[in-house]
Amino acid sequence: MMSALFGAVESGVIYAIMALGVYLSFRILDFPDLTVDGSFVTGAAIAAILIVNGTNPFFATLIAIGAGFLAGCVTGLLHTKGKINPLLAGILMMIALYSINLRIMGRSNVPLLNEESIFTKVEEVFSTLGIESLMNSIASAIGLGSITSTWSILISMILLTTIIKVLTDFFLRTQVGLALRATGDNKRMIRSFSANTDQLTILGLGISNALVALSGALIAQYSSFADVGMGIGMIIIGLASVIIGEAIFGTKTIAVTTFAVIGGAVVYRLVVSLALRVDFLETGDMKLITAIIVIGALIFPQLIDGQKERNRKKRKRLQQEMKLKELQDGGKDYASSKSDSQSV
Repeated sequence: MMSALFGAVESGVIYAIMALGVYLSFRILDFPDLTVDGSFVTGAAIAAILIVNGTNPFFATLIAIGAGFLAGCVTGLLHTKGKINPLLAGILMMIALYSINLRIMGRSNVPLLNEESIFTKVEEVFSTLGIESLMNSIASAIGLGSITSTWSILISMILLTTIIKVLTDFFLRTQVGLALRATGDNKRMIRSFSANTDQLTILGLGISNALVALSGALIAQYSSFADVGMGIGMIIIGLASVIIGEAIFGTKTIAVTTFAVIGGAVVYRLVVSLALRVDFLETGDMKLITAIIVIGALIFPQLIDGQKERNRKKRKRLQQEMKLKELQDGGKDYASSKSDSQSV
């Protein structure tokens, strides 16, 4: 079981990159971008087909990022220049990418079992530097030696995700980033400052889908295959990560929120991994599990907030009743003292 949870954390850190992309479109731009389901596969497909044809995996991943950026920009153009509803623009691009991804791969599935990937190269570096043996010895010393035989994937992905998080935080504090956030909050206001909201929307969607495509390329190399159907429901997974993270870790600042998104992705994968170990659930129930998790993440915070609001009103009512009682008691004391003075 511990090895399964370790694998869930590994994949959760990779999916966190995709969740950051969904956060940019869903929360920052307030844009329901369904392109994610297609651009995730686009990243995986391009990385896989280039690696199979002998391209360096790092360069193949960079090409995948560029393709994801272009896909997001096209969605932005459909919405801003074509005046198409944002939801419909994402659906149209998602459908188009399905055929494009099939064209890229040439078939529905591309295996990467015996191919070099980013993770095999990183594992070689870790072995050469002795980091792998050091981590294994530390894990054995604390009783975790049976969890895994390699730590290179987890450590490298944590470093990469942390770098992307820091860059995202920095970008959202720049002038362009602030304008991007303002575009999602109030387009009319930012237009009054002569900002081009169309360009900002296109840029934001491009960056969002670039991160999604990067996650897809890494997942393809992590799973050793790319499949045309691997992106189905990816937007739901991204939203689940965002909502769960915000509910658990909060949203006080941008830095806290991006950390919450990463944490939410890891928590989501852990919950799914534990749910799949229940006897009556099967692998095919994963989408159902995802839907239930999202429903719970949406409903429970509202129930908690509602209970807090009821408790607050109850406390306020009790305070008002106490004040009223004090006033009544004070009036009685005044009346009795007045009657005593008159009798004297």
